Amino acid sequence: MAKTALPENDVLTESEEVFEKAAEVFRVMSAPMRLRIISALCNAEKNVGELLAEIDTTQPNMSQHLNTLYQAGVVGKRREGVQIYYRIINERVVTLCRAVCVQIASESD
Repeated sequence: MAKTALPENDVLTESEEVFEKAAEVFRVMSAPMRLRIISALCNAEKNVGELLAEIDTTQPNMSQHLNTLYQAGVVGKRREGVQIYYRIINERVVTLCRAVCVQIASESD
């Protein structure tokens, strides 16, 4: 069965959608605080108190960044009693963060 070619404007639409999604990922990762949070959550889920013990910021600031990451689909959350635990749910973002950070660190050496 032969593949039918998409009209050129459909291809552009698909490309534009990919670029828009990529730009959104980079927007979410553009804040150093969010990169710190992603790094802190790489190996285990943590609650806000545990994150605050690792990352020097205020509770409202932490909550704002966690909400941004949650809305973007980077982290998931679950409630246990009064605590909310956050975990990475988008491994592609972690892979991208690691690749960029490793590259920058190696260039700094």
